[in-house]
Amino acid sequence: MRAYALRITSGPAISWRAIECWGAGVCLFLQTGALFPLLLADPDGALSDSAKSMLRLLCLPVYAFTLVMLKRNFQEFLIALKRNLFVPLMLALPFLSVMWSVGPSMTLRRAIGLLFTVLLAYVLAVRFTPRQLLLLAFATVGTCIVLSLGIFAVSPHLARMPSDDQMRGIFIHKNSLGWYASLMVLLATAVLFDSTLGLRRTAFALLSAGVVCLVASGSMTAIIATISAYCLIGFYSILQRTPGMSRIVIVLLFVQMSVGLLILLHEFLVPFLEALGKDATLTGRVPLWELVDRQIADHLVLGFGYQAFWTEANPEAWVIWSKIQWMAPHAHNGFRDTMLSFGIIGMSLFVLILLRAVRQGAVLQCRDPQYGWLWLNVFTIMILVMNLTESIFFVQNDAIFILFTTAIIMFSLYAPVVSTRPGPPSRRSLCSTAEELQIR
Repeated sequence: MRAYALRITSGPAISWRAIECWGAGVCLFLQTGALFPLLLADPDGALSDSAKSMLRLLCLPVYAFTLVMLKRNFQEFLIALKRNLFVPLMLALPFLSVMWSVGPSMTLRRAIGLLFTVLLAYVLAVRFTPRQLLLLAFATVGTCIVLSLGIFAVSPHLARMPSDDQMRGIFIHKNSLGWYASLMVLLATAVLFDSTLGLRRTAFALLSAGVVCLVASGSMTAIIATISAYCLIGFYSILQRTPGMSRIVIVLLFVQMSVGLLILLHEFLVPFLEALGKDATLTGRVPLWELVDRQIADHLVLGFGYQAFWTEANPEAWVIWSKIQWMAPHAHNGFRDTMLSFGIIGMSLFVLILLRAVRQGAVLQCRDPQYGWLWLNVFTIMILVMNLTESIFFVQNDAIFILFTTAIIMFSLYAPVVSTRPGPPSRRSLCSTAEELQIR
């Protein structure tokens, strides 16, 4: 294992590994959208143009860290690229979409942000093992949850939404707190399951804090995602313990149950909500989706360009806003927003990436469970569930999408090596993916 140290005059040595860990943690925290947007927001929760400009400056240290780490680990980065060519191909689509985008300058600027977002995911994938990434995410998200509870105790008015009593913590919106609280529940559960980490008390405390924030946020998307995460934990645990061809039966049963559940939700969710006296439009999402589907059909092949649809320069967006009487920032559905950005071509490529990642992740969990693949598998599917009512796919400078992309890259990086070995991979070194898996 290579050892690097940064010598400080008249002081201790700081290893490069420590810089990597702390740097990655700080970068993830900055990309969560926590604390700083809340401090810069207006009393009603809106961000002015000057505040948005200041927030963009926070991305600069993240970009600098990413470039430095890529330079130091360029060979491993190239290996990760070669192991999954679909990801760089998908990353090229936003730049290509500038040619047909309804807002070329906006598309180009956001495509550059997405590029650095994915590059950071490559850094995390090649410099951290699944268990190390779990601890990194556990510490980062745990900090957000603890700070959210702290600010709620010190300043309840600031920690609540301006329009209602729902808790938002250190985030600018309650839904963001709900997403990270849901992720906290998953991470804490994974740490509790892993007896080798020795963090059971901390994990239990953060699990309780995550549940409190999840309930206080009132985010139904996050609550449903959390429920699905526990179902997936059971599924992958059973799958790993099931031998041979029986796994195919387990997978088919799970797929049939998932499809059946989706059909039931499609047919009976609205009548069920109406019977309970709840909002049958899912807070305006149903009429929004009907209008969005029409726009998707009009630009089915290539879409409107990466993140160009929901801009004030797009007349079609104003048509939707005028009909629903509110300025939706996105389609509240990641799959629909992907279609708006890239059309059926981009969506087809993205589906291939997802299917490949899900298959590789399941193989790794079955053949090499001691490396901590369970939480990454569950997290990947959980994000798919979240995107049924929220838009998280291809969001630049976003910690959740960074971790999602990291999982996809990790699956493709490790799967070829694990699948060709009769036994478990070498444990000689956990500092570098290239050294750990002996890929040169």
